[in-house]
Amino acid sequence: MTSLPLVFDAPRRGLPPRHLADLTAEQRRAAVTELGEKAFRANQLSTHYFGRLTADRAAMTDIPAASRDRLADELLPPLLSVVRHVACDDGSTRKTLWKAHDGTLLESVLMRYPDRVTLCVSSQAGCGMACPFCATGQGGLQRNLSTAEIVDQVRSAAADLRDGALGEPGRLSNIVFMGMGEPLANYRRVIDAVHRICDPAPDGLGISQRSVTVSTVGLVPAIHKMAEEGLSVRLAVSLHTPDDELRDTLVPVNTRWKVAEVLAAARAYADKTGRRVSIEYALIRDVNDHPWRADLLGKLLRKHLGQLAHVNVIPLNPTPGSKWDASPKPVEREFVRRVNAQGVSCTVRDTRGQEIAAACGQLAAEG
Repeated sequence: MTSLPLVFDAPRRGLPPRHLADLTAEQRRAAVTELGEKAFRANQLSTHYFGRLTADRAAMTDIPAASRDRLADELLPPLLSVVRHVACDDGSTRKTLWKAHDGTLLESVLMRYPDRVTLCVSSQAGCGMACPFCATGQGGLQRNLSTAEIVDQVRSAAADLRDGALGEPGRLSNIVFMGMGEPLANYRRVIDAVHRICDPAPDGLGISQRSVTVSTVGLVPAIHKMAEEGLSVRLAVSLHTPDDELRDTLVPVNTRWKVAEVLAAARAYADKTGRRVSIEYALIRDVNDHPWRADLLGKLLRKHLGQLAHVNVIPLNPTPGSKWDASPKPVEREFVRRVNAQGVSCTVRDTRGQEIAAACGQLAAEG
């Protein structure tokens, strides 16, 4: 398998010290014994962090105080602190601005729907993919997040939700890697984070892999690599246009891997996992919303993915200084109709968090 190109590697500076959530269950036991403690202490720590959703050492009263402090100092270093929460949609959407140990800023978004609660997590601080209609991409890449920094966004949201942060106490059900960053450009840490999120407690947070979506702009080697991981997470491909000429501009990585290669990789993933692929399509007025592009999108997806594709049309969310705008609703409806007419499932995504810059393409982590 071709390795990921170095051009997509984030700077290595600034990653936090080792944390419990960076480690597998076996590695946790080894780390605990290296500290002179009994191996079962690893299970106790994991039960608190993953099962009870706390990183507060004072709550870990089943561990002797001296051992507790030693273990917490070494395996539960502070990772993320809340700078602020901002809510909208009658309190059902909440964006959190986090500060990491080195001052790096990142964001996550918690969204409550009638039938589920979804957390949109960041896998990088910033993004290096440079898509011109996305505020995150225009801000550039600061660094990769560690596995534990990704997982801690989820643990914190699950604890807040349990404690009634969005009204009635609830349970976190869905995770989407659609926050800041290109998840597959931070490949190993994202895959490890999926395992921590999905492994049953106390090894992980116990969220079903089928309720996790990993998004990509189309890093073809990484899609093929993920197909061999034995996961059942959903793949989402941010396509945004079916023709290479425009996609070279809208999604610059397309100059490396063309639309046909991306869709072939998506098909390989779908065949391996049995999961339908989500095709993300930000609809931009007079840029990619033409009837012929809807027809071409439907034809390409029918050819490459057939019934294994579902198109999520996303009305473009406004970003500061952007020259682009969302398509008018009649144009949007006609676009969806034409894709559906090709026998490909297509719907418009429910946009959340626009007014607090928490919607797709708006995350900029401004302090």
